[in-house]
Amino acid sequence: MDRPRVDNGDIADTLDRIADLLEAQDANLFRVRAYRAGARTARQISRSLIEILEDEGLAGLERLPAIGSSIASLISELAHTGRVVLLDRLEGQVSPEDLFSTVPGIGDELAERIHRELGIETLEELELAAHDGRLERVTGFGERRVRGVRDALAGILGRGARRRRRRLQWLASRAEGHGAGADRPAIATLLALDAEYRRRAEAGELRTIAPRRFNPERRAWLPVLHAERDGWSMSALYSNTARAHELGTTRDWVVIYYEHDGHEGQCTVVSERSGPLRQRRVVRGRESECAEYYAARAPSSPATRRNPMAAAHLTADEQEDRPAT
Repeated sequence: MDRPRVDNGDIADTLDRIADLLEAQDANLFRVRAYRAGARTARQISRSLIEILEDEGLAGLERLPAIGSSIASLISELAHTGRVVLLDRLEGQVSPEDLFSTVPGIGDELAERIHRELGIETLEELELAAHDGRLERVTGFGERRVRGVRDALAGILGRGARRRRRRLQWLASRAEGHGAGADRPAIATLLALDAEYRRRAEAGELRTIAPRRFNPERRAWLPVLHAERDGWSMSALYSNTARAHELGTTRDWVVIYYEHDGHEGQCTVVSERSGPLRQRRVVRGRESECAEYYAARAPSSPATRRNPMAAAHLTADEQEDRPAT
């Protein structure tokens, strides 16, 4: 059955709801105002925003007052999936399984299998898995189904092959410093926000929300931190996934969402339990950058200069106790 068409009123209500939740969670005031302004545009314009999207693409939406690249992408997501991940996240009810099941060719069982076996949580991560061969290794995904998922995601995410190549080339041209490109914050920024979040959560200084997942009592236990760092709008909160509950790491794993100039993403910061980074806070998927970060801040010696991972292995107490060389 076709999904009901989204109208301008639906879009305005969604933007206002996001603004309400951001304001309630003490987000940056300028970000709240941006969503309010976008909602006013949606209500005042006579032409359907979805028609503009279909006829002129994201660029057509971005030409409208108060509709920047981030809000234009949000409207596209709402039009194609009937939901907005940012809103789900702010309401504390986002479920990767539910998100994946919105993609044609993926039912509830396959969506649960993807999340369990690949450990991914976003459509962008699913798209990458569909292209790098991981998705095809999940039971139930043959070549034809994977190809269908790739095609569907290209439409949902609003990126054709040519647009994707241009974006990747642009990102590569802007990449600089700290091992971070234009599409993600620097390791130092992420680790600093992680430390601030855990410290303030422990001190009870942060507003808490009541997540709908794994919270039958509807208890407001999940602290949320919104911050602006190095030009990024960032939100940090403890992981409320099934895996985190299963491993007892809901007070260790910190999920950080970030957005800047239309580029959005997320990462998870955890306490490493083994290897050279044991007892360190690391950003999953960027362990080598974390090792370089810690090594650069470790006391220098011939051994650590030859092997940065050895310096990264030192705990904070060990580094403080080491004499300077």
